[in-house]
Amino acid sequence: MAKEIKGIIPPIITPMKEDETINLEELRNQIERQIEGGVHALFAFGTNGEGYILSEQEKYEVLEAMVDQVKGRVPVYAGSGCISTKDTIRVSKEAERLGADILSIITPSFAVASQKELYDHYTEVAKHVNIPIVLYNIPARTGNKLLPETVQKLAKDVDLIMGAKDSSGDWDNLQAYIRLTKELDKDFRVLSGNDSLILKSLQAGGAGGIAGCANVYPKVLSSIYELFQAGKLEEAQKAQDSIASFRAVFKYGNPNTVVKKAVKLLGYPVGDCRRPFNYLSDEGMEELKKVLEENKAAGMQ
Repeated sequence: MAKEIKGIIPPIITPMKEDETINLEELRNQIERQIEGGVHALFAFGTNGEGYILSEQEKYEVLEAMVDQVKGRVPVYAGSGCISTKDTIRVSKEAERLGADILSIITPSFAVASQKELYDHYTEVAKHVNIPIVLYNIPARTGNKLLPETVQKLAKDVDLIMGAKDSSGDWDNLQAYIRLTKELDKDFRVLSGNDSLILKSLQAGGAGGIAGCANVYPKVLSSIYELFQAGKLEEAQKAQDSIASFRAVFKYGNPNTVVKKAVKLLGYPVGDCRRPFNYLSDEGMEELKKVLEENKAAGMQ
């Protein structure tokens, strides 16, 4: 429980070779790049890390390498959520054994779940681990929305549930997560999963963000949090606004694909996203190259 949930936490990309096997050497390089960029934690096999398409064994290999490379310098989060409660328990226990500091557990997906089923799922998983759990809401991808009232109840009833990440993109929902959990006698942390809402959420009482764009611009994203903490709100707003042009490229394809191609264009051998999720149109690639050049000229890192 000593690891604090706060700051900018990149869901680090999973570098891959031409044959789509994992490039652990480059993963270690990206970890160093992120830590040098000032990030406050690292998140293994999140959405930008392609956790949805990695095998269970691959996830363990990634986490083992990450824990070894980080060596306690920042907390390590592991995305251990699966569709079934049974599988989530198994993966969560193994992630804890391998040295994860915090678990990020996405809602079950595909089948529609009631709020009671989601509540029961998380409470049962928490009985089998001993490290903090961050709830993960991304209904556009899973089909299941974790309502603010359910988050509040889980935070109140389960000691290990210490935070929630909201990637709904719905400001009212994120704000409700913050407001309802602030009413509790508990240090519960809410993280923005939408990079454009990081500063806004900090101003409302949030704790930071799990920021996919940090894979491309670790220093810029980290500075949003640091500048806010230092009371430099105007500079923090400039840093927040500076990622808008990059995020605008997401209209051309899957954000995960855009982020990974951007890191590749920066000169790192991270490969493409695993097929079939690796296509970006010629128009999208040209716009991405243009934005990267403009941001490089502006000194963004």
